[in-house]
Amino acid sequence: MRVYCTEELHPSGGDGTFYLAKAEDALSSLLSRYENSVRLIYLDPPFRTGESFKMKIGKGRQAQTVVLYEDKLDETDYLAWLERILRGCHKLLDPRGSIYLHLDYRMSHKARMLLDEIFGESNFMNEIIWAYRSGGRATRCYPRKHDTILFYRKSKKVLFNIKAVGTPRGPERRNHMKRFIDEDGRIGFSIRSNGKTYTYYEDSLIYPSDVWSDIEHLQQKDRERTGFVTQKPEALLKRIIAASSDPGDLVLDLFSGSGTTASAATKLNRRFLAVDQSPVACALLRRRQLGITSEPTLTENTAHALLIRYPADRTPCEIQTERSEKGGRRSVQLLKTTFSGKDAAPIYAATGYVDGACFHALHTNCAPKLPIVLPLPAEHTPVLHVVGVHGEQAFFTLE
Repeated sequence: MRVYCTEELHPSGGDGTFYLAKAEDALSSLLSRYENSVRLIYLDPPFRTGESFKMKIGKGRQAQTVVLYEDKLDETDYLAWLERILRGCHKLLDPRGSIYLHLDYRMSHKARMLLDEIFGESNFMNEIIWAYRSGGRATRCYPRKHDTILFYRKSKKVLFNIKAVGTPRGPERRNHMKRFIDEDGRIGFSIRSNGKTYTYYEDSLIYPSDVWSDIEHLQQKDRERTGFVTQKPEALLKRIIAASSDPGDLVLDLFSGSGTTASAATKLNRRFLAVDQSPVACALLRRRQLGITSEPTLTENTAHALLIRYPADRTPCEIQTERSEKGGRRSVQLLKTTFSGKDAAPIYAATGYVDGACFHALHTNCAPKLPIVLPLPAEHTPVLHVVGVHGEQAFFTLE
């Protein structure tokens, strides 16, 4: 029998929540729960390119192309849409919070005027240039090889810790400096200029400026790649999160995409809220987060949970399964799935149980190849969750 759920809970993969929704639609729900509570917001919205962004899922004859999002708003509608989102973000931030808005040459100058109006010109922190070497080679103008990240605070109380993103100076000698070892055994370098002696140590920190050329754009064969066309590198988000939040703080991304913000936040021991309208983004975040080891610490009794929220899906779906039991352990073999009358292998399958409208996932497979076998819970009515390539999903009780 089919059941309908609006939440999906995993015992690990967080601490965080993903909302399958448009950013503008999710704001009212977020504000009711988190107004004045978010420490850091990173936004990587559509850049107003006029394009449709797609992704190929699967291999060979089973491969299907799925639309991720349309980026075709005219300028007036785009700015009105962005203003609504930025005003919601201002309300979500706590007094020590900050926002990083990631755009390119198309709209960054006009977005800055919106940010000045909403956050105040005095709360402008930086215009960060992320310079990279990938992409085409223009000949009619200088090749465009950077994005712009606009960094604003909510108030003068902002949390900003540049020491958290410093890197050791290292053993390289600079500007004909003299190498020395001090009485404590520290290796340093010194130079005398204009009657003053300047001293630097090998282990002293160098801080990034507002031009970030040391973080590479992801290459096609990068192990970090998920296939999401506008994916940003984890190193970029780790720098932002480390500098503008503390462990345990709440980080928000309203355009989750490939799930990079959630992944970086989890690895840096921050809580996260992620939103995206694409079911593919939901699948990618789920896969990335469940692949991160989330072990209890000495001060915690349980690992961090991952909660996923979405509308109930009533897409027609049928399954073929076989149940088995050996040594008192029950399992189900998933043989076939059909979505809207068409045979299609799922991109995700899980077994667990339902409590109200929440599916508790106990055993998951983020890259299933039929047939697959999944264990069944021993103490609850077992439920099977399947997700199709276009985001169709269904829950079936197996009693």
